Amino acid sequence: MQKTIFVVDDQDTYLSIAKEALKDHYQVMTMPSAEKMFSLIEKITPDLILLDIDMPVMDGFEALCRLKTNALFVDIPVVFLTGMTDTSVEVSGFQLGVVDFIAKPFSAPVLLNRVKTHLDIDDMIRERTKQLQDKTEQLEDKTRQLERMQNGLVFILADMVESRDLRTGGHVERTSAYLEILVRAMIDNNVYADELSEIDLDLFVSSARLHDVGKIAISDNILNKPGRLTGDEFSTMKTHTTQGERIIDQVVSRTGEAAFLLYAKLTTGCHHERWDGTGYPYGLEGKEIPIQGRIMSIVDVYDALISERPYKEAFSHEEAVKIIMESSGKQFDPLIANTFFEVRELIKKVKQDFEINE
Repeated sequence: MQKTIFVVDDQDTYLSIAKEALKDHYQVMTMPSAEKMFSLIEKITPDLILLDIDMPVMDGFEALCRLKTNALFVDIPVVFLTGMTDTSVEVSGFQLGVVDFIAKPFSAPVLLNRVKTHLDIDDMIRERTKQLQDKTEQLEDKTRQLERMQNGLVFILADMVESRDLRTGGHVERTSAYLEILVRAMIDNNVYADELSEIDLDLFVSSARLHDVGKIAISDNILNKPGRLTGDEFSTMKTHTTQGERIIDQVVSRTGEAAFLLYAKLTTGCHHERWDGTGYPYGLEGKEIPIQGRIMSIVDVYDALISERPYKEAFSHEEAVKIIMESSGKQFDPLIANTFFEVRELIKKVKQDFEINE
């Protein structure tokens, strides 16, 4: 398919010379003014424009500016035709985006050669751009595939943990939903904005599904005991935090460190720490506790409170919220607890939605 060349010049002589030089190789369309060019370019997009500078009404510089500020025409290569020899003219032209200058009077062989050169360059640029776009799309596809695989593995692993713990059905899905609401509210309310700005929130919410992964290492006799645990049994249960960290460390050692796994480790290891320093496994206090653990601890306790256990009845939503707020500044970060309180009705709605779907 022939490429299309626009030749724009107010002098018929140069229009004729250009058409004669190019007609055997390209589809050549001549026009005596920039206004005519803009009327036609809406219907036909040229592959290159030969544009005179010194024209009445709209000169070449103004026409070039209009072309380069229109997304539809910005990539069309433009070559100036000019009898001007002032260096400042060339500087201005190149700054505006012209690709070359052809001095008047020009010969047919020179014009043909320069046009062919710039069309070949444009073809190479377009081909290289397409190759880069294809590679980018392939990389994005692979990234999406890895994300789907990662999320799939998380779901499977979290489901394996939950299927062993017969007392916490639906816990992972519910806490993930509560967590996302709470995190979004913290952002909206500018709560710990600096810390949250350094976190990939989607990865954090997804990785939090693994917060109880360490329960894989806990005996079924303890995990599913139909009653309260003894002191020794509870001590063993508490190791699910460090066991979870150990499991994630093993994954990291085989796959390399990734933000997703680092978030999972922080959530897993620290979601039972307490603001007052009396939690486990490390007895961290206040902001020593990673923010992932401070946020997870609230939604984890809330879900435990509203869930029935062999040794207790389920608390109502209102009772659970009251207990959490009474523990603000003791068990929970007070700023995060206050944010939880502000979104309590959204949390309640999610809780109800899960009850309907169960």
